[in-house]
Amino acid sequence: MEVLGMLGMGFATALTPENLFYCFLGVFLGTFIGVLPGIGALATISMLLPLTFHVPATTAIIMLAGIYYGASYGGSTASILLNLPGTPSAAVACLDGYPMAKQGRAGVALFMTTIASFVGASLGIVILTLFAPKLSEVALSFGPADYFAMMLLGLVAAATLAQGSPAKGIAMVLFGLCLGMVGTDVQTGQQRFTFDVPYLSDGVSLVAIAMGIFGVAEVIGSIGRVTNAEVAAQKITMRSMMPTKADWKASWKPMLRGTGVGSFFGALPGAGGTIASFMSYAVEKKVAKDPSRFGKGAIEGITAPESANNAAAQTAFIPTLTLGIPGDSVMALMLGALIIQGIQPGPRLMTEYPELFWGLIASFWLGNIMLLILNIPLIGLWVRMLRIPYSILYPAILLFICIGVFSINNSYFDVLVVMAFGVLGYVMIKLKFEPAPLLLGFILGPLMEEHLRRAMLLSRGDLAVFYERPISASFLGVTAILLLWAIYASIRGVSAASRLRAQAKAAEG
Repeated sequence: MEVLGMLGMGFATALTPENLFYCFLGVFLGTFIGVLPGIGALATISMLLPLTFHVPATTAIIMLAGIYYGASYGGSTASILLNLPGTPSAAVACLDGYPMAKQGRAGVALFMTTIASFVGASLGIVILTLFAPKLSEVALSFGPADYFAMMLLGLVAAATLAQGSPAKGIAMVLFGLCLGMVGTDVQTGQQRFTFDVPYLSDGVSLVAIAMGIFGVAEVIGSIGRVTNAEVAAQKITMRSMMPTKADWKASWKPMLRGTGVGSFFGALPGAGGTIASFMSYAVEKKVAKDPSRFGKGAIEGITAPESANNAAAQTAFIPTLTLGIPGDSVMALMLGALIIQGIQPGPRLMTEYPELFWGLIASFWLGNIMLLILNIPLIGLWVRMLRIPYSILYPAILLFICIGVFSINNSYFDVLVVMAFGVLGYVMIKLKFEPAPLLLGFILGPLMEEHLRRAMLLSRGDLAVFYERPISASFLGVTAILLLWAIYASIRGVSAASRLRAQAKAAEG
């Protein structure tokens, strides 16, 4: 009953005209960005962070969250029609969505992904509503050593579970931690790593880093891309979107299984929607009576991953809001947006800012209903948007990035920082370094330092505090296991590469 009362207060907050408008704006922009290949929610949220400085914290987080799960809805459209994923987590939709489109069933595929997205998101919100308060209560018993160990686990998990080399992921985390140390030390007042540059006395701007390594780097990497003119010829009518009874029968169980998989992986640091989607697809292929259908237009191959993707988008807020630990780079930006507003996410968020927490959850329901209403009638509009030439789209994005970052402090230096991180982000992409762990390290670094200092003060410099407390000892134990696995994976990768080179030389000889 208490939860229902809190939800009532949340709906009263979310249904105010301002919050309702920004919720609609977020889900509309998210869907639009999700449809367009190669941009994604991360770059969009990075670009719109300056806008959140001019609205209340609750309104800001409602809009940013709408962009996030709106992009999860729209990401499958380009996957199905063009075989180009709008978002990384929608990549798996290409496997069966595009074959369905070639069979003349693009409308059915788009309709069913919308329904699967709604089912997954709705059940994910229920799980968030039920489990977040309980987790927050448990987290209130955490001490500084526990928080430090938990954040360390989150960073290592994000680095080792991310796509690509675990060693490269850890290197990015360390780089992010170093960037987080730039600026004036709060406790001593000493400047660190500023190199006598006055602009760095307050640290490197989070917005500038995010816009650079995600927004500008994405634009640079997309130079030369052309749109598919064949999209203009496709006509998606309401009649062509109607699924058959066999489609419904084949989809409802995969939706529920996908929701379960997505809810689990969404709440784990370092996992997120992309891993959840692929895991859900693997589960469906495993339980299918005829696995050979997958990859040839099996409807379970799109409904299960889509429900998993959108469930993960909702449950990802559980560790972010209740523990202050972002599960992925988008959640790190959400965390950064709250910190900029003067709000510290963590177990006290629900008690100190109940209107924000429950208003955000209520906005999830409103936003997902908006998305259901938007997506089905406007699928034809989203299809036509795919015709926007990139030669027009990407210069406009660069212009908005520069205007946005300059408007924060009226500083040309921030614009230069954006451009520098844009080039760095592009180099990282080419060298297959994941940029997301860098952002996690940058945001969590100062928080980890604060809890480490506090733990050392309370224990009078005794490091035993980290392994004498069961909670921190458990977190550090899991962290050690992940690091050992990362070392093993790196050694195995080097050995495999050496064998391949030896085989290639032998073949040449």
